[in-house]
Amino acid sequence: MSEFWIYFEIGVRHFLSRNAYEPFLFLMALSIPFAFKDWKKLLILATVFSVSFAIALLLSIYGMVLIKPELINIIIPLSIVVMALYQLFTVGKGAKNGTISVLIFLTLFFGIVDGLKFSNQFKTILDSGGTNKSVHFFEFLIGIEVVQLAIILGMLILAYIAQSGFRFSKRDWTLVITSFIIGVVFPIIIENKFWFR
Repeated sequence: MSEFWIYFEIGVRHFLSRNAYEPFLFLMALSIPFAFKDWKKLLILATVFSVSFAIALLLSIYGMVLIKPELINIIIPLSIVVMALYQLFTVGKGAKNGTISVLIFLTLFFGIVDGLKFSNQFKTILDSGGTNKSVHFFEFLIGIEVVQLAIILGMLILAYIAQSGFRFSKRDWTLVITSFIIGVVFPIIIENKFWFR
């Protein structure tokens, strides 16, 4: 049972680590326009992220998909900005089927790229974990899923407080959160080594 918590915690830290907070910011951007009544859509999006992340992680661990790290390191912050801007420009336009389809695509894309980024580090962790690699992999994924749902729940609570308690409009709430996300991510894009090769 202690091994479960080790790999569960690795999954949690993937989102909450100071050095790898991109998934946290992406989930913030993803959750912006939703309310508690939209929990089914958010659960679908969280599952899309987990599944795409897991598949990309496995494909990369077994050498079936390889992408240069410097390319991944620029794609990840760019995709966060794209998600934040998409939420900003579509706020108030209703949750149409086209909107959820775009969110599913962006989530799928980010999950794949994030899985590829984490694969080298996770391969090292798995190699040192003994023979139960598939069990450890699923323990890690449980940690990922739990922290995803916690972040999404936290965003829903903040949105409710801001919009009900402080009378923020949905557009103002979206503007505040997207501005914060872009403000954090933009320097990462500008200072990325990709531009200075």
